[in-house]
Amino acid sequence: MQRVLLAEMTWPELKERLVDDPVILVPCGATEQHGPHLPLGVDVCLSTALAAAVAREIGGIVAPALAYGYKSMPRSGGGPFFPGTINLDGATLSHVVRDIIREWVRHGVRKLCFFDGHFENQWFITEGIDLAVREIRDPGLKVMRFEYWDFFTTKTLEQVFPSGDFSSIALEHAAVIETSLMLHFHPELVRKELIPDNPSANPPPYDVFPADPDFAPKSGALITAAGASVLKGKIMAEQAAADIVKAMRKAFEAS
Repeated sequence: MQRVLLAEMTWPELKERLVDDPVILVPCGATEQHGPHLPLGVDVCLSTALAAAVAREIGGIVAPALAYGYKSMPRSGGGPFFPGTINLDGATLSHVVRDIIREWVRHGVRKLCFFDGHFENQWFITEGIDLAVREIRDPGLKVMRFEYWDFFTTKTLEQVFPSGDFSSIALEHAAVIETSLMLHFHPELVRKELIPDNPSANPPPYDVFPADPDFAPKSGALITAAGASVLKGKIMAEQAAADIVKAMRKAFEAS
């Protein structure tokens, strides 16, 4: 079986693989608190694991992940009030994305996919892609970007939340979805005895600056994670990966 992680390849192995015109998948995450039960690298762990599952199906290569992301916000990630949350400015993230694209294009790559696992990243990744595409001006270049949770189907969410208590993706920080996926991909990193069962965060529909620590629950989980399970993680991972494979094949089939 071919390796899919660039970090595990030698340069001659990469040179040989590039002949086949693979898609380069770039996982994007953050170093950010994820409650008392999950590690700070959840967003990187999950985007990389899902990207690797997809890469095995399409013959792609998973580049090293972007381990730092745009600022964790109190209403969607808990904010900067927890030790270990390390934030980038938006312009910094956008320029890193632009530079990564430029470097892969220098290698002859024309198909890239930014595989985002951190809610706050999305528009700054988009900006970086747009900057690169406008600068490079290569009609053969195609760059895809998405957040993996947008691929969860209604059927899958009904299986994960059988009581119909799914609120929103924005509240699922360190909750059932991420905890279940971590139990599936990295069970050794989940502190099961510390899984929180706090009520939902109820912040106002606005932000204030400086940020208000009262906008996020003290646990760091924006809603209960008590319903998480290995099976739910498996269901989500397999369904999302299969549909992402279909989407990527469609997006790059003309390339």
